[in-house]
Amino acid sequence: VEFLYCDLASMKSIRQFVQQFRAKNCPLHVLVNNAGVMLVPERKTEDGFEEHFGLNYLGHFLLTNLLLDTLKQSGTHSHNARIITVSSATHYVGKLHLNDLQSRCSYSPHGAYAQSKLALVLFTYRLQHLLTANGSHVTANVVDPGVVNTELYKHVFWVVKVVKWMTAWLCFKTPEEGASTTIYAAVSPEMEGAGGCYLYNEERTKSADVAYDEELQRRLWTESCKMVGISDEASRLP
Repeated sequence: VEFLYCDLASMKSIRQFVQQFRAKNCPLHVLVNNAGVMLVPERKTEDGFEEHFGLNYLGHFLLTNLLLDTLKQSGTHSHNARIITVSSATHYVGKLHLNDLQSRCSYSPHGAYAQSKLALVLFTYRLQHLLTANGSHVTANVVDPGVVNTELYKHVFWVVKVVKWMTAWLCFKTPEEGASTTIYAAVSPEMEGAGGCYLYNEERTKSADVAYDEELQRRLWTESCKMVGISDEASRLP
């Protein structure tokens, strides 16, 4: 195991990480996008993005795009490289505000978090469409880990913390259990060649209806490219 530092809330850190990784000339067979914050008070990343959107979504968007060439070179017809992005059931209630992705007009920790998780699902579906159109041996899937007993809940209201402390053993998954679907998506032979799936409890299931809106997927992708400063080559594809 080798550790390379990468701060998903910093576009500079992400670019430096990718440079360091590429310098090693290593193949990349599995990329798991799993960083995140939840229900944080209104604040910005060093690049000026609302933190939920900037860290949970844009950080992974940039990281994935900068590593795509390496992933494509690493995948083969019989063993596709795999991209797994961790979303949440919260995306079902999320709304994507394309005219206010930074939640400047009205900030709600719940709304901002849900929007970031919906954006990850839209991103995964668009990414898989583009990978298929290019004939790449790479698949992209999105995972709902369930309700997991981690430090992600440290910003919730104190009453919720008390309830969590009292019921976690019964209602929450352990971190190991929460990771199971991500691991399934990353290594299971049953997922070989399968992309564009929303997975929960190691099974394919239906995501929110709005996540299948291809025009919304395209518009979010284009806007995301502008925000992180990369070329939108995908805009020329159907």
